[in-house]
Amino acid sequence: MFKMSTLAGKDDCLAWAARDPSGVLSPYNFSRRAVGSDDVSLKITHCGICYADLIWTRNFHGDSKYPVVPGHEIAGIVKEVGSNVHRFKVGDHVGVGTYVNSCRSCEYCNDGQEVHCVKGSVYTFNAVDADGSITKGGYSSYIVAHERYCFMIPENYPLASAAPLLCAGITVYTPMVHHKMNQPGKSLGVIGLGGLGHMAVKFGKAFGLNVTIFSTSVSKKEEALSLLGANRFVVSSDQEQMKALAKSFDFIIDTASGDHPFDPYMSLLKTAGVLVLVGFPSEVKFSPGSLNIGNKTISGSVTGGTKVTQEMIDFCAAHKIYPNIEVIPIQYANEALERLIKKDVKYRFVIDIENSLK
Repeated sequence: MFKMSTLAGKDDCLAWAARDPSGVLSPYNFSRRAVGSDDVSLKITHCGICYADLIWTRNFHGDSKYPVVPGHEIAGIVKEVGSNVHRFKVGDHVGVGTYVNSCRSCEYCNDGQEVHCVKGSVYTFNAVDADGSITKGGYSSYIVAHERYCFMIPENYPLASAAPLLCAGITVYTPMVHHKMNQPGKSLGVIGLGGLGHMAVKFGKAFGLNVTIFSTSVSKKEEALSLLGANRFVVSSDQEQMKALAKSFDFIIDTASGDHPFDPYMSLLKTAGVLVLVGFPSEVKFSPGSLNIGNKTISGSVTGGTKVTQEMIDFCAAHKIYPNIEVIPIQYANEALERLIKKDVKYRFVIDIENSLK
């Protein structure tokens, strides 16, 4: 890993941070590292709000390193590049996602799958970087990152829309491509209609799939069918509706992080069907028969490597796929996180860093 510990300026990075497990965010100043020869310094214009921001600002996993500056759906404009940087120039639109470092020498890094780095990728916030410093995320005025972990955002793609692609978008795109869910005419079920679920619906439609949404919220039905273009909306607690769909799906993407049963969904898969889990419920339980009978697959996935991330951004730009977002000022971040807990967002909050972080 590239070590760089000299600091740029004295506390010139403005941010909002949580100081303790209350998770309450307030203004905070700190220093970023100086721009190294392979680094890109990015003026952050937008940052998406992800459930991960709640996890680490509120110490849900018991490993939060305060003060925590959250945010790993980062979009902005290059303001400085190191002497070895050739992929980016000042003024380029660039994104940074969920990780900012990795060993760069293992088989996964060599294959552009840095998220699976054998030594562990370094997360964009609340992680220990190669130089021993604690990474700080996108609820801040700028970020310095090795060019390898930066992504080109086409000029015609809005930066506010690009931010949620860096976690919500890539988290569903990666397994969809990996499991060949991009075959027109196949059937896809999407469990949960939040930031991740609504992107799975958009990708599914762009891939030519027949898309069914499974949700506990009847209130989302109208919008799911009209605005997101899903083919069908099923209230997952309705056993009659569920039974009628037995053995009818090629693929199911499960984005729900709340606890839910798995056997009812496994029964909806065709023979050799695949269910991919991208959410983090507290446990996964199903009967062996749900898996073995019908030769089914249950698989897991997290975000994606640098190769597939750039491919997804380009795909969104080419097919005019945009997340549905609610743009907010940083001063509203605490309320937004409270609303995220209540699932009161359609479908991703994006902080307008550029115009509100002063």
